[in-house]
Amino acid sequence: MTTTVLWAALLGYAIGSIPFGLLLTRAAGMGDVRNIGSGNIGATNVLRTGNKGLAAATLLLDLLKGFAAVTIAGQLWGEVAMAFAAGAAVLGHCFPIWLGFRGGKGVATNAGVAFGLAWPVGLAYAFVWLSVLAIFRISSLAGMAAVVAAAAAAPLFGFPQFFPVLGAIALLIIYLHRDNIARLAKGEEPRVGGNKDNAGG
Repeated sequence: MTTTVLWAALLGYAIGSIPFGLLLTRAAGMGDVRNIGSGNIGATNVLRTGNKGLAAATLLLDLLKGFAAVTIAGQLWGEVAMAFAAGAAVLGHCFPIWLGFRGGKGVATNAGVAFGLAWPVGLAYAFVWLSVLAIFRISSLAGMAAVVAAAAAAPLFGFPQFFPVLGAIALLIIYLHRDNIARLAKGEEPRVGGNKDNAGG
């Protein structure tokens, strides 16, 4: 079992650490996305390049890598391995070794993880994420609400075995949004589509 979860974690980290935001912006001739905005490699920061298509592609690919990590681990080693791959995939996105452990904030990757672990949990994640974003138009708030919703949905929908990893991921992602939380408390967090880009990704 120890060897199995180790391999699952390594697989999850390797897939999760693929920096799609950086790769796509460089391929498009836009330079290093880490040199603009929040300095992150996530879709929100890619949006600051002004290319909505690249931002959408980054969002989709970051989601898919979380889903892929969990699904592959589950097929190879079973349910316990899925949980380890899930946590490692988000860690890989947030702290990729190839980029000096400076990555994104994990919201999109965790969406893929949630769908991979259990589709009802993924639907809860997506519903809360999109609903909060539509109402408040604040990317960071939507992301934090979604990760908490996924953790809460796991036991409610009959998947209590995934609550520990989803809860741990939620705590990590909220911690990574601590600057956003400070701005939210002051009423200074920009809205998506406003004069200033949101600093959530």
